[in-house]
Parts: sequence; structure tokens; C-alpha cells
Amino acid sequence: MQIRVSNLGKKYQREWIFRNFSFTFDEGHSYALLGPNGSGKTTLMQILSGLLPPTRGKVEYVVNDKSLSEEVFYQYQSIVAPYQEVIEEFTLQELLDFHFSLKQPLPTLSTEDIIKAMYLEQARHKYIRQFSSGMKQRLKLGLAFYSRSALLFLDEPCSNLDAKGIQWYQQEVRKVLPERVVIVCSNQPYEYEYVQQKVDIEQYK
Repeated sequence: MQIRVSNLGKKYQREWIFRNFSFTFDEGHSYALLGPNGSGKTTLMQILSGLLPPTRGKVEYVVNDKSLSEEVFYQYQSIVAPYQEVIEEFTLQELLDFHFSLKQPLPTLSTEDIIKAMYLEQARHKYIRQFSSGMKQRLKLGLAFYSRSALLFLDEPCSNLDAKGIQWYQQEVRKVLPERVVIVCSNQPYEYEYVQQKVDIEQYK
């Protein structure tokens, strides 16, 4: 799996957020999108994940040297971000059943294994709206980690996590690195200390 980016740029009104961004993101590699607040990191991630259109340039998703259409690309990705919501009217069990009716879990994991891995055993029949912010973040991360997806987008992945939760994140994300393209958007080194390559968006102004 690859994401091939050519001459990418995004402009709001008359201001370029970034431009002339060309890059290839490869399977089995991890990347951090870095830059100060307001520099365009999240905008770039949203374009890479298909949530926003670019002003110019091209994003191509490639599997076995064949391009994927935008209509099927979502099947290959998982995303965790502050603007991502979970269905709060579901219980944990209902949400997992719904999620894994759309995406396949990792082949070695059952739903029970996933609940235990997220340390949410006591919340199986609890409504998501009753979860703490830290529990919701572990849930969002768990859905991404334990789904069979080639691309993993992480925007501020440790939001609302305490020290124990951050340690859990650092442990679990390393398990999925060899088989995915992992792209992290962050200003916090502990969220991306494992990455192999850093991309400074300030270089593309």
C-alpha cells in the first residue's frame, strides 16, 4: 500500500496553507506531520485521508501498483482525530458489532479480545455517551488498531489520555507498524517518538 502525492496544495481564499508538496508514503513505514499550530498539519492529513479536496495536485492510493478509486479507498483506512465521533447511542458491544460488520478485525482477535485489549471489560453494556473522555479515546484508538486496514491516520492521538493511557497507546501502535502506513499529526513528541520519518509542513509554504 502506498499514498503517492504530487504537487499538492491547499488554499483558503487568497492564502496558501501549503503548496508544492510531493511525497510517497510507503507500507511498513511511519511518518509524523509536524509544524506549529495553524500551520496546516490537520488540513494535510484530511486531504491525505480523503476528507478534504486539495486546491491543486493529486493524491493517489496504490495497492500492488494499481490505483484505488476514491469510492473504495475508505475500506483501506482507519482514522483517529478530535473531529471524529463515535455513535454515543450504542453500547460498547453494539458499537463493536456495528463497526466490525463494516470492517474486518485483525485475524487473531475476537471481540472479547478487543474489549480486553482496550481495558473496557466493565463497560461492555454501557452506553458510549456515559464513557469518560479517556475511555472514548481508547475506544477510537482501539477501533483503528484492531481493524484490518492498510492506512492508519492519527491526529493528536493521545488527546484526553492519562499517563497510563499514553503508555498503552505507545505500546499498541508499535504492534501495527510493520504492516501499515502510519501517519501521525502532532506537536507532542510522545505521540510520534516511534516514527521513521518527520515531515515539516513549514517547508511547503
